[in-house]
Amino acid sequence: MHLAEAAPDVTAETGPLRPRAPAITPEADAPAQWHRVLTLLATVSLFIGTRAVWTQAASHRLAVAAVISLCYLSILVGGVLASTVRRTRSLARLDLCVLVTAVTLTLCTFTLNHAGGDEGVLTAQAARELTAGHPVYGQPWPWLFQHNPDVALTPTMNGGYDLTYGYPPLAPLLTAPLLWLGHGALAATAVTTGALLVGAVTLWRLLPVPWRSAATLACLGFGFLPSYARLGYPAILGLALLIPVVVRWPRIGAGGRLGRGGLARAACLGAACAAQQLPWFLVPFLLAGIYAVRRGELGARPAAGVVLRIAGTAVVVWLLINTYFIVSEPRTWAAGVALPLTQNATIHGQGLVGVALYYTAGSDRLAWYSHASMLLTGALLALLVLFVRRLGPAATVLPWCAFFLATRSQDGYYLLMTPLWLAAAVTAPAASFAGAWQPRPRFLSGPRRRPALVAAAGLLLVPALASGAVAATGSPPLRMRVTRVLTVRPGAVSELDLRVTNTDDSALAPHFTLTTGQGMSRWWKVVQGPAALPARASAVYRLRPPGPVFHVPRRPGTRIRLRVFTASPDTLSSMDVRLPGERS
Repeated sequence: MHLAEAAPDVTAETGPLRPRAPAITPEADAPAQWHRVLTLLATVSLFIGTRAVWTQAASHRLAVAAVISLCYLSILVGGVLASTVRRTRSLARLDLCVLVTAVTLTLCTFTLNHAGGDEGVLTAQAARELTAGHPVYGQPWPWLFQHNPDVALTPTMNGGYDLTYGYPPLAPLLTAPLLWLGHGALAATAVTTGALLVGAVTLWRLLPVPWRSAATLACLGFGFLPSYARLGYPAILGLALLIPVVVRWPRIGAGGRLGRGGLARAACLGAACAAQQLPWFLVPFLLAGIYAVRRGELGARPAAGVVLRIAGTAVVVWLLINTYFIVSEPRTWAAGVALPLTQNATIHGQGLVGVALYYTAGSDRLAWYSHASMLLTGALLALLVLFVRRLGPAATVLPWCAFFLATRSQDGYYLLMTPLWLAAAVTAPAASFAGAWQPRPRFLSGPRRRPALVAAAGLLLVPALASGAVAATGSPPLRMRVTRVLTVRPGAVSELDLRVTNTDDSALAPHFTLTTGQGMSRWWKVVQGPAALPARASAVYRLRPPGPVFHVPRRPGTRIRLRVFTASPDTLSSMDVRLPGERS
């Protein structure tokens, strides 16, 4: 008898053997190279800003410096492991270690730097007024900035400053229970820093495993979002609440049902809108995209029902958070919540307004920047509806493009919501919109459909672009000539005399400031000269700086810029100033 015939596939004790699962080879379980690189990038991003924090801690907070040194060790070991681990599960565990290191560094930095900026200071004061039973909105608090000269102010076109709380009330409501932590803006910055950490962990958990280090990179890497959190920006609260909304957002209402998950996400949307105004700009884009996807799946009426239930839930939550203020101070609450849209702040930012600020002598048509921004918002929303299958994945990016044309186009409006870009890019790809409904009226269909669609897109964008061109090509209404510069020592200006001519057809009330870089210093005091300069008239103005003197850096190439703003109409007139003895 052959040996093969004497070895049946049985054992005396267990009977027939079960077929074994194929062994997983190390090569088959190896992580993808892009996953390794992503983990490595997240690890490298933690170096940014860490040395400055360690240097600060080493001088007086040795325990914090020791923790940061351990974080350095974690970064170095993480870099080695990201390149060498052999299993996908091991790399996933390393992603968690990178997240823990990032959270630790964020907390260390917060321990050292938590004084807050203007928004944090205002939020903390609003929380104190709330706990004392005093009105929160419409109340100027100038002493907050007199005792904190390093805290930035928002100047307005009428020569004043925004000294009131101008955001929805969720941030003060969450700050009030933490006021025991200390004076200043500590409680407010603790809320926003905690919200950022919760948002980062939430996004990390909701993303597919290979993409999780991208959440660490976008939320806590590079250092820019933690810096905004330490300043106390309420927008960080809105960001954290929007993260669960945006992840896989085209699936909201699938099958015509929201369920508990959908209702929770709608509630988060309403709460985000009660934290800061930036989420307001995202809402119509999300709702339009959800309607298009659901209509392609269910039809018009069920899709409308889904969107109405989402919007209704969000509105109810928003109203519940605002109820106390609506009842106790309705008029000042309404004005305060709308303040960022109505405060008429001076132009500032990295967008198109830079033409008037830095490259020309000004413009007498600044209001057209706002018109351009609103028109671009409407145009982008219409383009999303028309081309949702193509633009749907960019729905979380499109709203912020409009700020490039706005009067306040600072980069914070772009980067504060960048984790949402990541969340949508990973979880809402183009395939999610393949069956979405796109309106195609008769004039956009037929044999010449493509040229008609291109023409429609162009027509939608033309008004915004034309408005931006109108604003940028305006001419300054005031002509200025410096007649005297008084300095107490080199580089220290104590008084400035100007001869100003109004070339406009209406009287203008000028407000003066002198700057040596981007942004602007505080308003200068007019000690001589009319409050309003009549049309086609000239006058001499004597100006003094907001402090004892205005210090000018004595480095070569310093540009000293005199800027004159007026309100009603909004205008800017600028000129470069040369100090006595300054080299050409």
